[in-house]
Amino acid sequence: MAIDLIGLVKSAISSSGAIDKISGNLGETPAATQTALQASVPALLAAMIGKLSSESGIASLLSLFNSGSYDGSLLSNLGKSLSGSGATSVIDSGKAIAKSLLGDKLSPVANAVASQAGVSATSATSVLALAGPLLMNAIGKATAPSGPSASSLTSLLSSQKDALAAALPSSLGSLVGMSSLSGVRAAIPPIVPEVEQPGRDWLWPILLAVLVIGGLIYYFTRGTTEPVKEAATSVVSTANEAAKSALTALGEFFSRKLPNGVELNIPRLGIENKLIDFIEDASKPVDKTTWFDFDRLLFDTGKATLQPSSQEQLGNIANILKAYPKVKVKIGGYTDNTGNSAANLALSSERANNVMAELVKLGVPADRMTAEGYGDQFPVGDNATEEGRAKNRRISLRVTEK
Repeated sequence: MAIDLIGLVKSAISSSGAIDKISGNLGETPAATQTALQASVPALLAAMIGKLSSESGIASLLSLFNSGSYDGSLLSNLGKSLSGSGATSVIDSGKAIAKSLLGDKLSPVANAVASQAGVSATSATSVLALAGPLLMNAIGKATAPSGPSASSLTSLLSSQKDALAAALPSSLGSLVGMSSLSGVRAAIPPIVPEVEQPGRDWLWPILLAVLVIGGLIYYFTRGTTEPVKEAATSVVSTANEAAKSALTALGEFFSRKLPNGVELNIPRLGIENKLIDFIEDASKPVDKTTWFDFDRLLFDTGKATLQPSSQEQLGNIANILKAYPKVKVKIGGYTDNTGNSAANLALSSERANNVMAELVKLGVPADRMTAEGYGDQFPVGDNATEEGRAKNRRISLRVTEK
C-alpha cells in the first residue's frame, strides 16, 4: 500500500496540538489556521509532483531535500518543536522551500489559501512555509533510513496522485497546474527502464546511430529489396561488432581456481583477475589509491537498480572474497558531472550500497565491507567528452585489508 504523505502530515498535526500553537503564533483562529494548512500541504505536494516532468526538476527536489535534516523527526516531535519560538523557526526554515517549489506563483497561491481559509495573505504565506518542512519530513520518514534517491522520490511522489486529487482545493488546482486527477497524471513522466553500464555508455550512442542510419537507408530505398537487406545486414553487423569490441577489451575468458577449490570463468583483463592478483601478491601493500573498476555491472539509467545480468560478476567477486576470508574491501560509487551534484552524490551512494547489499546476500559478511558514494568527485576521465564521462560513471572496489 502506498504511503500517504498528506496523511502523515495530517496525523502529526492532529496528535500534537500543533494547530493551537500555530494559530497563536499567527494571530489567527484555530479553525482558519487548520483550513489554511489543509490547503497548503496539498498545494506544495502538487508543486513537487510538477517537478517530476524533467530530470532537472527531480534533481532540484533532491537538492532541496539534502539542504536540511528532514529525517521525519519533526513530525514525531511536532508539538515540542512548535512550542515557544519554535513555530517561527520552523516557518523561517520553510520559506526557501515554498519559494523554490512555487517560484513566482507563491504570492497567487498564498492569496488563494488566504481566501479559502479566511486568513491574511501574510499568515497564508507563513502556513505555506510551514507546510514545506512538514512535507519534507514526511518524505524523509517514508524513505528512511537512507533518504530519497532520484528513483525512490519519483516513485513515492507518483503514488500520491489519488490522495492529492482528493485533498487539493479546486481554487488552487489551476494555480499549481493540476486542476484535476488527469492533470496530476500528466505531470508524472513515464519511467522507462534504460540500461547503463559503467565504462561502456559509449555503446548506446553507436547503436542508436546505426539504427537511425539503417532507418534512413530503408526510407530512401524502400522501393527496392536488395538495398534494404543490405542496410539491415549492415546495422546488425555494426551492432554486433560494437558488442564484440566491449568484450574483447576485457581479454579472453579462462578458468582460474581459487584457494577453496572454486573455479571461476573470468576475463584476463577484468576486475576479478586483477583483484586476485593483487590479493595474492605479497609485494603489493594495501593503500588508498589502488581501485579496481567493475566492468560488467548494469544499472537502470539514473537509478540504483542492478540488472539481473550483473549477478555473474557479483557472484565472482563474492566467491573471491569468500576464498580469501582475511580480505576486507571498500566499494565506491562515482558519477560524471552532469546534472545536480547533490543528486549525483545520492545516486552514487545508493549504487555503492546496493552492490554491497548484493554481496552480503551472496554470503560475504557485512563487517568485511564498507560502501561510499563520491558523486562527481575524483574523475578519471575528461568530463568535457562523452568518452570521459563514461569512464567517470563507475563502481570501484579497493582492498582495505588482506
